[in-house]
Amino acid sequence: MNRKTFLSLFATGAFAPGWVLANRQTTRIVVPFAAGGPIDTTARVIAERIDAALGTVIVENRPGGGGNIGAHQVARAAPDGLTIGIASTPTHGVNPSLYARMPFDAAKDFTPITQILRVPNVVVVSADTATRLKIRSLPDLIAYGRANPSQLTYGSGGNGSAGHLAGELFKGMTQIDAVHVPFNGGNPAQLALLGGQVHFNIDNLAAASANIRAGRLKALAVTSAQRSPFLPDVPTVADTLPGFEIDTWWGMVGPAGMPAEVVARLNSAITAALRTPEVVERFGKLYALPVPTTPEQFGAFMASERGKYEKIVKASGARVD
Repeated sequence: MNRKTFLSLFATGAFAPGWVLANRQTTRIVVPFAAGGPIDTTARVIAERIDAALGTVIVENRPGGGGNIGAHQVARAAPDGLTIGIASTPTHGVNPSLYARMPFDAAKDFTPITQILRVPNVVVVSADTATRLKIRSLPDLIAYGRANPSQLTYGSGGNGSAGHLAGELFKGMTQIDAVHVPFNGGNPAQLALLGGQVHFNIDNLAAASANIRAGRLKALAVTSAQRSPFLPDVPTVADTLPGFEIDTWWGMVGPAGMPAEVVARLNSAITAALRTPEVVERFGKLYALPVPTTPEQFGAFMASERGKYEKIVKASGARVD
C-alpha cells in the first residue's frame, strides 16, 4: 500500500481510530519513588519483560509526599490501561491513616492488577551491642527490655516509617517500653545502630543484608510469617510472638474503572514475567520473593493491610499534617 492510498483510506474512515491507536500506544508505569531504589528497579525489570505482550512500556518516576504524588497521578489517569503504577506499603497501607489529608482514596480510586513482591523486615542489633548485653536471640532482647524499663531504644527512618510502625507493633505485643528514636532516612538509622546510639532496628532485609553478611549486624528474627529463604537459619518474630507479621510489599494498580479485559491482559503479562526464572533470580538479589496474584487477591490483601496499619498508626500517635 503506497502513501497516497493509505491517506485516502484513512480520510474515508477505512481505518478505525482504534487501529491507529493500537499501533502507537505506550504503557506507562508510574513509580511514586525516586529512581535507583528497589521499587524503581522492580518496575524496570517488569517493563523489560512485558513489552513483548503490551508494546512499548516506559517507567516514569514521580517521587514526593511519601509516594502520594505518584499514586495520585495514577488515580486520576484515564482507565484505559495505558497508565498503571506501583502500589506499596506506604501508599496503599500506611499513608491513608498517617496523613491528615490524602489526594486520593486508596480503597476506591484504584483497580488492583497483581501483587509483585514481598520483602521481609528483620530485627537487628549491632554485633557490639549483642556481645555487650548478651543479646543472642529475640527472647533475649525482650528480656532485656522488660528488665530495663524505658532503657531500650530503637531507631527508624522517621516518624510513620515502616521501621517505626513495626517497632510500635513489637512494643504492643511484648508490652515493653522501648523508646523510638527517629532519623532522617533508613541509612542514618542504620549508621546510628552500628554506632551504638540505639539498641535495635527493624529494618528492610535488603537494606540490612550487607552488614548482616559482614558480621556487623546480628539478625535476631525476620518479620514475615515464614522464614526467609535468604536467611533460613533466622527464626521469625512469630515464633516468639504468635501472629506478628509485618513486611514490605508492592504491586501494580491502575485507575478505578478499568475494563475487566484490560485488567486481565495486564495481569497475565505481569504474572507471567514474575514466574520466569530470570526474574526470580534478579529479584532474589533484592532479597525479594515474587508474589503473583489475581486482581481480587491483591485487592483483598491491600484492604487487610490498611486495616492493620490503621490500628498501628493510631497506637503510635504518628501523624503527618
